[in-house]
Amino acid sequence: MAAATQARPAGKNVLLMGTCLCDAFYDDVARATVEVLEHLGVTVHFPENQTCCGQPAFNSGDWPASRKVARYTAGVFSGDLPVIVPSGSCAAMNFHGNPLQFEECPDPSIDSLARRTWEVCDFIVNGLGVHEWKGAFEKPTRLAFHRSCHSRGTNTGEAITALLSSIQNAEVIPFGQAEQCCGFGGTFSVTFPHISGRMGSLKLDHILDVQPDLLVSGDMSCLMHITGLARVQGRPIEHKHAIQVLRDTLR
Repeated sequence: MAAATQARPAGKNVLLMGTCLCDAFYDDVARATVEVLEHLGVTVHFPENQTCCGQPAFNSGDWPASRKVARYTAGVFSGDLPVIVPSGSCAAMNFHGNPLQFEECPDPSIDSLARRTWEVCDFIVNGLGVHEWKGAFEKPTRLAFHRSCHSRGTNTGEAITALLSSIQNAEVIPFGQAEQCCGFGGTFSVTFPHISGRMGSLKLDHILDVQPDLLVSGDMSCLMHITGLARVQGRPIEHKHAIQVLRDTLR
């Protein structure tokens, strides 16, 4: 997946796309995003009329409905400011999925949103130039980092790995089949729940094999799927979004 050529940050003002998962389940991820960006001197603006990136309809094949959502979102986030998203999946929808579904009916507003969208850790490293995180865990902490499928072909995985690895007392540990999908896949998990569950359980097996102290990802959907299976199976695992780790290790 190739990301659109992204515009460099305009000053230090950004727009935050909170995502549906932040709204429904992970409000602290949105809060952590604001706190980390403000710590880095960025002013965060939050359009209150934002809704969804359109990915559920897009993944289900209902592109007419998805295009309506995409046009609305492009209007909400119009202008020149970077659009920051604490989700590799939703960010990829803006800069990859939306341009794809508008190939036969180009829309300048869609192209503009694609160029200005950044996943938050990618923005921190490649937009703001922060390559090391001046944070620390209180004690040695082993981190298992799950790379989401939607962040493939982007700078997100490398950005998160660089930031996590630079935290004092943190060790990012490898685990088996790390590049394999966790099985969530948006509407895939609803359409094929048994396949999705088996994929997620296999991913969980490999993660637990290395006995991490914390599971980390840049995608809330992956965390929700993996940790939901872990809880149901009686194998709970501590977990955080990458941006929460950055916020919570600030010195």
